[in-house]
This record gives sequence, structure tokens and C-alpha cells, in this order.
Amino acid sequence: MYRLVEQKRRKQNGFTVIEMLAVVIIISMLAAFVVPRVFKGMGDAKAKIAKSKMATIDGAIAQFKMHCDRYPLEEEGLLCLVEMPGDLEGKWQGAYLKRSDLLDPWDNPYVFIAEGVANIGSYDIKSYGADGVEGGEGDNLDIVND
Repeated sequence: MYRLVEQKRRKQNGFTVIEMLAVVIIISMLAAFVVPRVFKGMGDAKAKIAKSKMATIDGAIAQFKMHCDRYPLEEEGLLCLVEMPGDLEGKWQGAYLKRSDLLDPWDNPYVFIAEGVANIGSYDIKSYGADGVEGGEGDNLDIVND
């Protein structure tokens, strides 16, 4: 009697192939619907992070201008916020940022344009989005400081 009960328990311990296939199909269907939505939200979050980092760079540029009496030159780019340019000995009080602050969320460097679109004496900071190339749509859309 004891052996029969023990044999029945051993037979019932595993899953059948059909049960396993059903579970795999259900998980695959969930992944097909959920994963694209999750990744779409991640792109939006990265764009918001890029804007936030641009605001940090704006603050560093304001400090640079206050100490050095000028905005960064286009040929210096944003690197002058991390390393002292040769002509600013005694004025430069940086580093104003960490080197990692000069990279957008997609690990591409921000682009500094000395003469901004808004007006003369302004500047633009750009991120070219996920593809790192000017222009684009969706996650590849360019992001510019306001």
C-alpha cells in the first residue's frame, strides 16, 4: 500500500510538456505586448535626463562667464568647463563639471554652439539623441537647451 502511494507521488511531481508550452506561450505573449511599451517610456525618460543635464551645463557656463568674463569659445567647446584653457590662467576657478556631465544619456558628447539661435551673445547646447546624428524622429530627435 505504501509503495503505491509513493509511486503516485513520483508521477505527479513534474509538469507535462503541454503545461510547459502553455506557460511559455503566455509569457511570450505578455512580453510581446509589454516590452515595447517599457522601452518607449525609457526613451522619454532619457530625453528628460538630457534636458536636466543641459540645465546643469547652463549653470556651469554661467559660473565660467562670471569668473572668466566670457563664454566658452566654440573651438574650446564644453571641455573648457573641465580643463583650464591656456589663456585663462588666474581667472579659471574650475573644474565646473565632471567629464561625465558632458555626455548625454546615450553616451554621446553634448554639442556646444557659441552663437545660439535665440539671439546674439547666446549659445546652444545640443544632444543629437539616441543615434548621435543631427536630425531624426522619436528617440533620435535632437534636444536643444531652451
